[in-house]
Amino acid sequence: MTQRRSVRAYLSAPVSDELLAEVMVAARLAPSGANLQPGIFVSVRGEVRQRLCADLSLAWREGRQEAEDYDYFPKPMPMTLRRRQVAAAQALYGALDVVRDDRAGRDAQFERNFRFFDAPVALIVAMPYDFGAGGYMDLGMTLYGLMLAAQAKGLSTCAIGALASYPSLIRQHVGLDAETKVVCGMALGYADPDAPVNQTHTTRCELQEYFKVLG
Repeated sequence: MTQRRSVRAYLSAPVSDELLAEVMVAARLAPSGANLQPGIFVSVRGEVRQRLCADLSLAWREGRQEAEDYDYFPKPMPMTLRRRQVAAAQALYGALDVVRDDRAGRDAQFERNFRFFDAPVALIVAMPYDFGAGGYMDLGMTLYGLMLAAQAKGLSTCAIGALASYPSLIRQHVGLDAETKVVCGMALGYADPDAPVNQTHTTRCELQEYFKVLG
């Protein structure tokens, strides 16, 4: 848990199907209400991945907008959370030496979301049924289980929320039905230890900010 971080640059070394399967099986050990085990993972490869990434990048560059399948951020964003968001962005772009007014540099980095940061494994995470909020909680535990299982195997990961901005486009490319909700993407592979972006360090809240003892 202390070693895991969001990795945004990967080595080209492939991840074997056997190793990926081990990670996915371990992730599914996460708890879920009534053992419903919500969520599916689609690994996109080859031409499917190339076409998907090209269309996602183009849609983003053209400023196209789609109705997202679920709300991620609170609306409006409270200032306390906005400060955390800004601090995370500063940590990321600071590691890259991209200054605030370098719009081209920031856009180039953000567009890498739609290429899964060139990781050898690219996953689409989806919710196949009309689950309530509890399903997302359970899927979140599975996602964290996946991250920790990958870390234990010497792999790194990065969840990609930006993909949730284009659910219809993604469904078309990977053959998901219209009722399946696109939750996020996931990059997985071996971290590039020399990449500046992987030196990003974000902070966590102090214990007293979120933990209380009563009685």
